[in-house]
Amino acid sequence: MKVVLFCGGLGTRLKEYSDTIPKPMVDIGYRPIIWHLMKYYAHYGHKDFILCLGYRGDYIKNYFLHYDECLSNDFTMAQGGRQVHLYNSDISEWTITFVDTGLNSNLGMRLKAVEGYLEGEDVFMANYTDGLSDLDLSAYIDFFYRQGKIASFLSVRPSQSFHHVTSDENGLVTSIGAINQGDFWINGGYFIFRKEIFNYIRDGEELVVEPFHRLIAEKQLVTYRNPGFWACMDTFKEKKLFDDMYARGEMPWVVWENHDATPRNRVRTQAERTNGGEQMVLDRSHLVAHYRRAASAK
Repeated sequence: MKVVLFCGGLGTRLKEYSDTIPKPMVDIGYRPIIWHLMKYYAHYGHKDFILCLGYRGDYIKNYFLHYDECLSNDFTMAQGGRQVHLYNSDISEWTITFVDTGLNSNLGMRLKAVEGYLEGEDVFMANYTDGLSDLDLSAYIDFFYRQGKIASFLSVRPSQSFHHVTSDENGLVTSIGAINQGDFWINGGYFIFRKEIFNYIRDGEELVVEPFHRLIAEKQLVTYRNPGFWACMDTFKEKKLFDDMYARGEMPWVVWENHDATPRNRVRTQAERTNGGEQMVLDRSHLVAHYRRAASAK
């Protein structure tokens, strides 16, 4: 199943980085957030990607054209670097199609622009490139097929620290609480579409506005709730959240390691962290130390 990734926006709320690089290329550890997302899909066997490019698409192209496997894989170097033997590889089995979908296009326009590259795909996935999750993708796909609808998206609890307020007509507050602790759910991306989705998108329309309203009217849109981890890199504060999690070795989205039974590759589970279990700490001490030093230097 092909995966369409929207990576052409300006990322104006993350201007500390997006003035020079596109938001999908902002790093978490040694790799950009788009790599973490693609690695997530590849873990579940979905390795055919279509990148909807826009702002600084050249930057994204050059990154993959000059991809350095050594940064995130074990290797042996000999003869002063003239010989390098890799013990594993990240992207050798990936197929990546790069499509210029316009500098100022919205999601609906970007999706329509890659319709031709999805020929023969009855079902495909799509996603933003600034959000990561521990979602069980196989269970989600099974849910989609059971529902028999045209479109689905992931509902997640908001990660922001805002408080929701209710009051009466006189302004008397009746309740207040953290928005991420109430029964509030937002669109977290991770779309699954049947090819019929293109019949619902008209020129210039935003994907989750007019087309989704048409789907709702015909009872063709469903959502899958993920009560687990989800966070997006929308602001500098959220960028720091990801950096801190990486430095601690607590990365729920890294399912390709979390699901590995080898102790060397396991990140501690939430239960282990809650119960004080420290015996299964991820063995990447050199990376953790590097990012702790970087954080302390800021």
